[in-house]
Amino acid sequence: MIPHEYVEEVVRRNDITDVVGSYVQLRHRGRTHTGLCPFHSEKTPSFVVYPETQSFYCFGCGAGGDVITFIKKISNLDYVEAVKLLAGRAGMPLPEEDDKVGRLRSRVLGINRAAARFFYEQLNADTEEAKAARAYWRGRGLSDSTIRRFGLGYAPNDFSAMRRHLRGLGFSEEEMLASGIVKRSEKGNVYDAFRGRVMTPIFDLRGNVIAFGGRVLGDEKPKYINSPETLVYKKSKAMFALNIAKKEPSRRYILCEGYMDVISLHQAGFNTAVAACGTALTPDQVRMLGEYADEVVLCYDSDEAGQKATARSLGLFAESPVKVSVLNIPGAKDPDEFIKKYGKERFESLLNGTANAIEYKLAKVREKYDLGRPADRVEYIKDAIKLLAGKVTPTERDVYAGRLAEETDVAKSAVLAQLDAAVKAGLRRAERQRQQGLLGQGAGADIKLPYNAPGGEKALGVASAEQQLVTALIKDPSLIPAARARVGPERFLMQDMADAYRAVLACADEGAAPELAVLATRLPEDTVSLLSRLLARNYDVALGKKDLELYLDRIEQSVPKSVEAGRMSEQELEEYLARLREKKQ
Repeated sequence: MIPHEYVEEVVRRNDITDVVGSYVQLRHRGRTHTGLCPFHSEKTPSFVVYPETQSFYCFGCGAGGDVITFIKKISNLDYVEAVKLLAGRAGMPLPEEDDKVGRLRSRVLGINRAAARFFYEQLNADTEEAKAARAYWRGRGLSDSTIRRFGLGYAPNDFSAMRRHLRGLGFSEEEMLASGIVKRSEKGNVYDAFRGRVMTPIFDLRGNVIAFGGRVLGDEKPKYINSPETLVYKKSKAMFALNIAKKEPSRRYILCEGYMDVISLHQAGFNTAVAACGTALTPDQVRMLGEYADEVVLCYDSDEAGQKATARSLGLFAESPVKVSVLNIPGAKDPDEFIKKYGKERFESLLNGTANAIEYKLAKVREKYDLGRPADRVEYIKDAIKLLAGKVTPTERDVYAGRLAEETDVAKSAVLAQLDAAVKAGLRRAERQRQQGLLGQGAGADIKLPYNAPGGEKALGVASAEQQLVTALIKDPSLIPAARARVGPERFLMQDMADAYRAVLACADEGAAPELAVLATRLPEDTVSLLSRLLARNYDVALGKKDLELYLDRIEQSVPKSVEAGRMSEQELEEYLARLREKKQ
């Protein structure tokens, strides 16, 4: 493990505002900084950085913690790798540490890099297999420079070619299996995962090879094989070609369905084309795109699967600040085919004439109805109004209400009246949901009582007192001796707060301040996230000796002498709660 002292120095040299500010556009507001959360899509800032406690918290999605937690989440790294990244940022030498997972991650990246070179060399080898593979790529219209740029290659049709190559470079079988480059059969035999396929490497944002996609040269099944998830590859958080696109000055990105579409578009000069890794776009990928793009053009295939993917993606982008439009590709099934048929100038014209999300959705609704029939016109208006009553600006509502009136031969005033009623109904629903949400955002929202916690509401009060006690001690360590003198961790009802209290006491014993960054080295990430929420909730609240006495009193008097927390069976709990209900009645 990395020494606590080293971690504390890393945190001290990496001010959380500076670190977060390199990923998120922050606005200074009093003693805090706010911005759009990088961990979920939102249009109104709910992400707050607290310089005084060196912590962050998002009131939208609940993400929170210290600077190391932030780097772990934003860069998809484990704890040790996040510390190393921050150490490098601060110019600190790495400590001597025995980190098995970190070393394995490094070895897997080395295997992927070596495998990518091997596949590229095999593509250019003087063999019949290689000639067929080169013919495949060239048959797809790719130039030699594009093949080089994307590191495209070929995996020979051999069960052990890659394994022999990697063994010769000093990689162990365990490391190869961890990379997904080789697999183990049910009989225990180890073999190359990719054989007889053209290969496409997948890079992360820092240019590391993290995975591969392989396609057969013909139509055999399975046509495609992709790398499994590994220490370095999480498909829901990876975007193909984003490492190239992010270098472009343009903030308009083209989101494609497959790798081949992306490669073809790049060859044609559209260098902001990207594709989601995995079978479907994910919220994490939408968030990643939002960091680089102001506008995303959905450029999926024109078949049924592509249209479903378009509808799903529009839903995911609904909460994102990114402007979304949809490309209609006439006369071709995908952008690759369109460019081959009509050229890049025609494709550029298509891009500039893309329909926005509202127009696309209205067109899809209209397709379901025959507007020559009065009954269908009524249903079309109902569906269209549901759409326009959603997250649409007043100007857009007015424009599309006029278009809807023209299409259906209904007075615009009638459409607007119906639309106004739908908007008001939606606002009433939203207010009810907001009120319900506020009920769940109080102190009780952070508390999940153990099954054998006695006392119902009383237990909630005790759990809340435990949380406030720990928060008070973090904010003012001078209160620790008074708390220690009266209550030990074994009296706590909540295990997470008992662990946090122990960690605070341990810091005091070692002469260290119980700052969140220090506690994060001793506690699970969920507990650190909860502590960051508690600190955020109490940021402007002064917790002093009187508050401390109140919390200690409640904890000490929490459980009747005859019934100790954590020692009740389920039957005893049911009987106890039944007696409480009887008293209440």
